[in-house]
Amino acid sequence: MTITQRLRTDRRLKPWLATRIACAILAAAALASCKTTETTDTVPYAYDYRERHPIRLQEGVRTVQIFVGRRRAGLTEAQRRNVEGFAHEWHREAAGGIEIRVPFGTDNEHAARGTVSEIEGILLAAGVPRNGIVTRPTHPAAPYELMPIVLAYPRIAAVAGPCGHWPNDLGPGAGIEYDTNQPYWNLGCSMQRNLAAMVEDPSDLVQPRAETPPSAARRSVVLDHYRKGEDTTTQYHDVEKAKISDVGK
Repeated sequence: MTITQRLRTDRRLKPWLATRIACAILAAAALASCKTTETTDTVPYAYDYRERHPIRLQEGVRTVQIFVGRRRAGLTEAQRRNVEGFAHEWHREAAGGIEIRVPFGTDNEHAARGTVSEIEGILLAAGVPRNGIVTRPTHPAAPYELMPIVLAYPRIAAVAGPCGHWPNDLGPGAGIEYDTNQPYWNLGCSMQRNLAAMVEDPSDLVQPRAETPPSAARRSVVLDHYRKGEDTTTQYHDVEKAKISDVGK
Protein backbone atom coordinates (compact mmCIF):
# COMPACT_ATOMS: atom_id res chain seq x y z
CA MET A 1 0.00 0.00 0.00
CA THR A 2 1.39 3.36 -0.96
CA ILE A 3 1.68 6.32 1.34
CA THR A 4 -1.14 8.11 -0.49
CA GLN A 5 -3.52 5.18 -0.01
CA ARG A 6 -2.65 4.92 3.72
CA LEU A 7 -3.38 8.58 4.24
CA ARG A 8 -6.74 8.23 2.53
CA THR A 9 -7.57 5.23 4.72
CA ASP A 10 -6.61 7.13 7.93
CA ARG A 11 -8.82 10.04 6.86
CA ARG A 12 -11.82 7.68 6.44
CA LEU A 13 -11.21 6.04 9.88
CA LYS A 14 -10.85 9.27 11.88
CA PRO A 15 -14.57 10.28 11.75
CA TRP A 16 -15.60 6.73 12.69
CA LEU A 17 -13.13 6.66 15.59
CA ALA A 18 -14.34 10.04 16.83
CA THR A 19 -17.90 8.77 16.79
CA ARG A 20 -16.96 5.71 18.87
CA ILE A 21 -15.15 7.89 21.42
CA ALA A 22 -18.12 10.25 21.70
CA CYS A 23 -20.50 7.33 22.29
CA ALA A 24 -18.23 5.93 24.99
CA ILE A 25 -18.12 9.30 26.76
CA LEU A 26 -21.92 9.63 26.65
CA ALA A 27 -22.38 6.10 27.99
CA ALA A 28 -19.99 6.78 30.87
CA ALA A 29 -21.85 9.99 31.71
CA ALA A 30 -25.17 8.15 31.69
CA LEU A 31 -23.84 5.46 34.01
CA ALA A 32 -22.43 8.07 36.35
CA SER A 33 -25.78 9.85 36.52
CA CYS A 34 -27.62 6.58 37.21
CA LYS A 35 -25.20 5.73 39.99
CA THR A 36 -26.49 8.62 42.07
CA THR A 37 -29.96 7.06 42.25
CA GLU A 38 -28.59 4.02 44.10
CA THR A 39 -27.43 5.94 47.15
CA THR A 40 -29.18 4.93 50.38
CA ASP A 41 -28.75 5.79 54.02
CA THR A 42 -26.49 2.86 54.80
CA VAL A 43 -25.34 4.32 58.09
CA PRO A 44 -24.34 1.64 60.63
CA TYR A 45 -26.63 1.53 63.67
CA ALA A 46 -26.76 -0.34 66.94
CA TYR A 47 -27.98 -3.94 66.91
CA ASP A 48 -29.90 -3.66 70.21
CA TYR A 49 -33.26 -1.89 69.88
CA ARG A 50 -32.72 -0.30 73.32
CA GLU A 51 -29.71 1.49 71.92
CA ARG A 52 -31.43 2.44 68.66
CA HIS A 53 -34.54 3.74 70.44
CA PRO A 54 -33.50 4.64 74.00
CA ILE A 55 -36.03 5.85 76.55
CA ARG A 56 -35.11 9.35 77.69
CA LEU A 57 -36.26 11.31 80.71
CA GLN A 58 -37.25 14.92 80.18
CA GLU A 59 -39.54 17.52 81.69
CA GLY A 60 -43.08 17.33 80.38
CA VAL A 61 -46.46 18.82 81.26
CA ARG A 62 -49.60 17.15 82.59
CA THR A 63 -52.82 18.99 81.76
CA VAL A 64 -56.53 18.65 82.29
CA GLN A 65 -59.16 20.67 80.42
CA ILE A 66 -62.36 21.99 81.99
CA PHE A 67 -64.98 23.16 79.47
CA VAL A 68 -67.37 25.79 80.75
CA GLY A 69 -70.30 27.21 78.79
CA ARG A 70 -70.98 30.93 78.65
CA ARG A 71 -74.33 30.63 80.47
CA ARG A 72 -73.29 28.29 83.29
CA ALA A 73 -70.49 28.80 85.78
CA GLY A 74 -69.26 26.13 88.13
CA LEU A 75 -68.11 22.55 87.81
CA THR A 76 -70.11 19.46 87.10
CA GLU A 77 -69.72 16.37 89.28
CA ALA A 78 -67.45 14.73 86.73
CA GLN A 79 -65.33 17.86 86.46
CA ARG A 80 -64.92 18.01 90.23
CA ARG A 81 -63.59 14.47 90.23
CA ASN A 82 -61.18 15.41 87.44
CA VAL A 83 -59.83 18.32 89.47
CA GLU A 84 -59.52 16.16 92.61
CA GLY A 85 -57.66 13.49 90.68
CA PHE A 86 -55.43 16.16 89.14
CA ALA A 87 -54.53 17.40 92.63
CA HIS A 88 -53.77 13.85 93.76
CA GLU A 89 -51.44 13.31 90.81
CA TRP A 90 -49.76 16.65 91.56
CA HIS A 91 -48.66 15.35 94.98
CA ARG A 92 -47.24 12.21 93.41
CA GLU A 93 -45.34 13.43 90.36
CA ALA A 94 -45.28 17.24 90.08
CA ALA A 95 -41.99 19.08 89.54
CA GLY A 96 -43.49 22.55 90.08
CA GLY A 97 -46.63 24.50 90.86
CA ILE A 98 -50.04 24.41 89.19
CA GLU A 99 -50.94 26.89 86.49
CA ILE A 100 -54.60 27.72 85.80
CA ARG A 101 -55.08 29.11 82.29
CA VAL A 102 -58.32 31.07 82.12
CA PRO A 103 -59.95 32.06 78.78
CA PHE A 104 -59.81 35.79 78.09
CA GLY A 105 -61.74 37.61 75.38
CA THR A 106 -64.12 34.70 74.71
CA ASP A 107 -67.86 34.24 75.09
CA ASN A 108 -67.37 32.08 78.20
CA GLU A 109 -64.88 34.45 79.84
CA HIS A 110 -67.17 35.52 82.71
CA ALA A 111 -68.36 31.96 83.38
CA ALA A 112 -64.76 30.73 83.42
CA ARG A 113 -63.73 33.39 85.92
CA GLY A 114 -66.57 32.34 88.20
CA THR A 115 -65.41 28.73 88.00
CA VAL A 116 -61.78 29.40 88.87
CA SER A 117 -62.58 30.08 92.53
CA GLU A 118 -64.23 26.67 92.84
CA ILE A 119 -61.21 25.01 91.23
CA GLU A 120 -58.84 26.78 93.60
CA GLY A 121 -60.95 25.67 96.56
CA ILE A 122 -60.69 22.02 95.51
CA LEU A 123 -56.93 22.30 95.01
CA LEU A 124 -56.41 23.94 98.40
CA ALA A 125 -58.57 21.33 100.11
CA ALA A 126 -56.44 18.62 98.50
CA GLY A 127 -53.28 20.06 100.06
CA VAL A 128 -51.89 22.19 97.25
CA PRO A 129 -50.31 25.33 98.82
CA ARG A 130 -51.75 28.65 97.80
CA ASN A 131 -48.39 29.98 96.65
CA GLY A 132 -48.15 26.99 94.32
CA ILE A 133 -51.19 28.07 92.26
CA VAL A 134 -50.83 30.67 89.51
CA THR A 135 -53.65 32.02 87.32
CA ARG A 136 -52.90 33.27 83.81
CA PRO A 137 -55.20 34.49 81.01
CA THR A 138 -55.15 32.81 77.61
CA HIS A 139 -56.39 34.28 74.33
CA PRO A 140 -58.29 32.28 71.69
CA ALA A 141 -56.56 31.31 68.47
CA ALA A 142 -59.72 31.96 66.45
CA PRO A 143 -62.82 34.14 67.06
CA TYR A 144 -65.77 32.50 68.81
CA GLU A 145 -63.63 29.51 69.81
CA LEU A 146 -64.78 27.66 72.93
CA MET A 147 -61.68 27.66 75.08
CA PRO A 148 -61.47 25.50 78.21
CA ILE A 149 -59.91 26.23 81.56
CA VAL A 150 -56.61 24.39 81.50
CA LEU A 151 -54.84 23.10 84.61
CA ALA A 152 -51.18 22.27 84.08
CA TYR A 153 -48.08 21.39 86.08
CA PRO A 154 -44.57 20.27 85.04
CA ARG A 155 -43.48 16.71 85.64
CA ILE A 156 -40.71 14.30 84.69
CA ALA A 157 -41.78 12.21 81.70
CA ALA A 158 -40.30 9.25 79.85
CA VAL A 159 -40.22 9.54 76.06
CA ALA A 160 -38.94 7.42 73.16
CA GLY A 161 -38.95 7.81 69.41
CA PRO A 162 -40.17 9.27 67.16
CA CYS A 163 -40.96 6.09 65.27
CA GLY A 164 -41.52 5.51 61.58
CA HIS A 165 -38.00 6.12 60.26
CA TRP A 166 -37.10 3.68 57.45
CA PRO A 167 -33.58 4.42 56.18
CA ASN A 168 -33.37 1.17 54.19
CA ASP A 169 -35.73 -0.97 52.14
CA LEU A 170 -36.82 -4.18 53.92
CA GLY A 171 -36.91 -6.16 50.68
CA PRO A 172 -34.16 -7.08 48.22
CA GLY A 173 -32.63 -3.98 46.73
CA ALA A 174 -29.45 -2.39 45.54
CA GLY A 175 -27.86 -2.37 49.00
CA ILE A 176 -26.58 -5.22 51.15
CA GLU A 177 -28.89 -4.63 54.13
CA TYR A 178 -31.29 -7.38 53.04
CA ASP A 179 -28.53 -10.02 53.01
CA THR A 180 -26.98 -9.17 56.40
CA ASN A 181 -29.97 -10.48 58.41
CA GLN A 182 -29.79 -7.49 60.77
CA PRO A 183 -32.84 -6.04 62.60
CA TYR A 184 -34.35 -3.14 60.72
CA TRP A 185 -34.12 0.33 62.21
CA ASN A 186 -37.74 0.77 63.30
CA LEU A 187 -37.91 -2.62 65.08
CA GLY A 188 -38.73 -2.14 68.78
CA CYS A 189 -39.50 1.58 68.53
CA SER A 190 -43.24 1.28 69.21
CA MET A 191 -42.60 -1.04 72.16
CA GLN A 192 -40.14 1.42 73.71
CA ARG A 193 -42.58 4.27 73.13
CA ASN A 194 -45.48 2.39 74.73
CA LEU A 195 -43.33 1.37 77.70
CA ALA A 196 -42.33 4.99 78.24
CA ALA A 197 -45.99 6.04 78.17
CA MET A 198 -47.15 3.32 80.59
CA VAL A 199 -44.45 3.48 83.25
CA GLU A 200 -45.83 4.90 86.51
CA ASP A 201 -42.66 6.59 87.71
CA PRO A 202 -40.07 7.41 85.01
CA SER A 203 -37.27 7.26 87.57
CA ASP A 204 -37.93 3.51 87.89
CA LEU A 205 -36.25 3.15 84.49
CA VAL A 206 -33.05 4.57 85.94
CA GLN A 207 -32.84 3.13 89.43
CA PRO A 208 -34.91 0.86 91.71
CA ARG A 209 -37.08 2.21 94.48
CA ALA A 210 -36.07 1.96 98.11
CA GLU A 211 -37.50 -0.96 100.07
CA THR A 212 -40.58 -0.30 102.15
CA PRO A 213 -40.58 -1.18 105.86
CA PRO A 214 -41.55 -4.81 106.56
CA SER A 215 -44.87 -5.70 108.14
CA ALA A 216 -44.30 -5.81 111.89
CA ALA A 217 -47.44 -7.87 112.50
CA ARG A 218 -46.50 -10.51 109.94
CA ARG A 219 -42.92 -10.64 111.21
CA SER A 220 -44.16 -11.28 114.77
CA VAL A 221 -46.33 -14.19 113.56
CA VAL A 222 -43.45 -15.78 111.65
CA LEU A 223 -41.04 -15.43 114.57
CA ASP A 224 -43.60 -16.92 116.95
CA HIS A 225 -44.01 -19.99 114.69
CA TYR A 226 -40.23 -20.25 114.41
CA ARG A 227 -39.74 -20.31 118.20
CA LYS A 228 -42.35 -23.04 118.53
CA GLY A 229 -40.75 -25.11 115.79
CA GLU A 230 -43.81 -24.81 113.57
CA ASP A 231 -44.09 -24.27 109.84
CA THR A 232 -43.42 -20.58 109.03
CA THR A 233 -44.95 -20.62 105.53
CA THR A 234 -48.25 -18.91 104.87
CA GLN A 235 -51.21 -21.19 105.44
CA TYR A 236 -54.41 -20.71 103.44
CA HIS A 237 -57.71 -21.82 104.99
CA ASP A 238 -59.29 -22.78 101.65
CA VAL A 239 -56.72 -23.60 98.99
CA GLU A 240 -59.35 -24.59 96.42
CA LYS A 241 -60.77 -21.05 96.28
CA ALA A 242 -57.41 -19.68 95.15
CA LYS A 243 -57.33 -21.89 92.05
CA ILE A 244 -58.39 -20.46 88.72
CA SER A 245 -58.57 -23.73 86.78
CA ASP A 246 -59.67 -27.32 87.26
CA VAL A 247 -57.14 -28.74 84.81
CA GLY A 248 -55.40 -31.81 86.17
CA LYS A 249 -58.16 -33.03 88.44
